[in-house]
Amino acid sequence: MPAKVLIASYLEPEHVERIRAEVPGVEVVYRPDLIGVPRFQADHTAPMQRTPEQEAEWRELLAGAEILFDFDHTHREDLPAIAPKLRWIQATSAGIGQAVKRYGYDGTGWRFTTASGVHARPLAEYCLMAMLMFIKNFPLMDAQKRDRHWQRFNNTELRGMTVGIVGLGRIGRDIAQVCKTFDMRVLACRRSEASPPSTVDEQFAPERLDELLPQADFVVLCAPHTPETDGLLSAERIRLMKVGAVLINIARGALVDHAALKRALRDGHLGGAALDVTDPEPLPPDDPLWHMPNVIISHHSASTADTENGKLTALFIRNLQRYLKGEPLENQLDIDRMY
Repeated sequence: MPAKVLIASYLEPEHVERIRAEVPGVEVVYRPDLIGVPRFQADHTAPMQRTPEQEAEWRELLAGAEILFDFDHTHREDLPAIAPKLRWIQATSAGIGQAVKRYGYDGTGWRFTTASGVHARPLAEYCLMAMLMFIKNFPLMDAQKRDRHWQRFNNTELRGMTVGIVGLGRIGRDIAQVCKTFDMRVLACRRSEASPPSTVDEQFAPERLDELLPQADFVVLCAPHTPETDGLLSAERIRLMKVGAVLINIARGALVDHAALKRALRDGHLGGAALDVTDPEPLPPDDPLWHMPNVIISHHSASTADTENGKLTALFIRNLQRYLKGEPLENQLDIDRMY
């Protein structure tokens, strides 16, 4: 019998048909009536309310699935019991290590593949946007527009400025490429000892992060959330950053001491922050970050583009073809390293 694929989050019908056409050796099951209605394009965590009859039907589909496209967010903790035939989950996110541990999937023997690379360019463009907004004085422009006050001012340029990229995976490498296009000096901190790409001027091991931070006009966090990176940007390290520097966090909120971040933003030690992620998340309505003019908040949406599902489909097709041939899968999660 062909391997059964169950699509667990919304995917446009044309992408479903593409999977069926390009990998005829699998049975693809897609029931949009049993998954959440997307709130925006490429929404893979839409809430779902099922009737008892729908829930029974969904459980039956899970019971027969060998492969899941995306995590089933309605059965996180009990999925191993409900899906005894499951062997592989293709995630729609790159940062799934914490979830795999939290849900207890690390002892199942399942394989997990991430969406690493799918979101790299949108995130790199977001970082560029944030840098330009701060150096071109957008907070001042916005304030003067609201006040209908016409006052000329000066700004600066990215050429010659220094960016420190913490995490040099696919996202970090794309950020480095974009920054180098603007003639910036690029520093990077990475766990791997591999030689850096030509777009990186100097590479730092994790134990040398404290040497990188004082040099950077912009610090970009794009490292995975692991026990080693939890609280990585502590109060002490925030104080090591250059006065007036800008923090851009596209990783996870747990990498940053948010109390210390707020103090540094208030007292002027940091010039600003662009936060796609926060801790906690969603950010509570009464959190001071909402009211700080030198803070950009993007609601964990910087990676979400209208090109996402097409890229995910292409990745999934390649991995399905590899799976059927018994070949190694792209982006397979290292459960111990959590990325």
